Amino acid sequence: MAGSIYGKLFRVSTWGESHGKGLGVVIDGCPAGLELSEEDVQIYLNRRKPGQSKFSTPRKEDDAVEILSGIFEGRTTGTPISMVVLNKTQRSADYSEIAGYYRPGHADYTFDEKYGFRDYRGGGRSSGRETIGRVAAGAVAAKLLKSLGIELLSYTKSIGPYEIDYAEFDREEILNNNLYMPDKKTAEKAGEYVIEMLKAHDSTGGTAECIVTGMPVGIGETVFDKLDANLAKGIMSIGAVKGIEIGDGMAVAKAIGSVNNDGFRMSDGRVEKITNHSGGTLGGMSDGSPIIIRAAFKPTPSILHEQRTVNKSGEDITVSVKGRHDPIIVPRAVVVMEAMTALTIADAVLENMTARLDKIIEFYR
Repeated sequence: MAGSIYGKLFRVSTWGESHGKGLGVVIDGCPAGLELSEEDVQIYLNRRKPGQSKFSTPRKEDDAVEILSGIFEGRTTGTPISMVVLNKTQRSADYSEIAGYYRPGHADYTFDEKYGFRDYRGGGRSSGRETIGRVAAGAVAAKLLKSLGIELLSYTKSIGPYEIDYAEFDREEILNNNLYMPDKKTAEKAGEYVIEMLKAHDSTGGTAECIVTGMPVGIGETVFDKLDANLAKGIMSIGAVKGIEIGDGMAVAKAIGSVNNDGFRMSDGRVEKITNHSGGTLGGMSDGSPIIIRAAFKPTPSILHEQRTVNKSGEDITVSVKGRHDPIIVPRAVVVMEAMTALTIADAVLENMTARLDKIIEFYR
């Protein structure tokens, strides 16, 4: 299987399956000297692990990470960093029934057509547990970025019809509710809605938002490797994402130029934007203002609600998918979106070091 490697200079390779022995990642290209511990990575993994609330799958996993290489005396050595999370509570028998049919909304059919067979135990590589490697690597990338003054904040923006009120935005509230919403009132309403979906044997979608601050100007390339283009690719590679917006996103289609254009002004001797409709990029490069990204996540496809499908014998059948599943993907996917954003930006920051000869000369002097 191709396509499990991401990045150019800060390069990650994920491996493992939902019901295999474990999952992990190898990071190649992390600079030496970064303070890093398993606790740094575990904080990120704890945000996506299952079984934390009534809004996530009841599958219980510690998702405890072990760093196997690339660290000595608490710092990165510049050599590949290998990390593993072992699976502890696989119940593959829960999935034996689906070996004979294609679940709506899943990759069962396409896997069979592409490879001639599939790992039906929880979806194999197309399972949400594949994101463990992304999140572990993203934790390292985020720490690297933080050392440069670049920070990321991610949260749930909407669930079903319930969207946060920015007038009620409370950063501290994000970790105080199980939906990772920065608006307590909306979180309560959204939580009730998710419970309604559970009772109806259904699921719901939603959106997550990530804001990146502290970005220097000029990160990203101007043609095929635009920063916003690579961010879109990274986030769209998350299994359940079906749409992405940067800045005003789709709203620009209804805007007029005199409003949509971000004017400039001088502030403390530096150029800054007056507004940020573009979402932190211009011409594929960071412009120094916050990068604002939103991703739309589809409803969880595994539901007890009866659905039409076909079996491997070519017969039309109806199914209700059993097993342990999230009624909504977004809350646990918020940190996955943050990880992919961090990985993309870390790679672009390292690549940017080759952009100017005067900077290269200055460095080697």
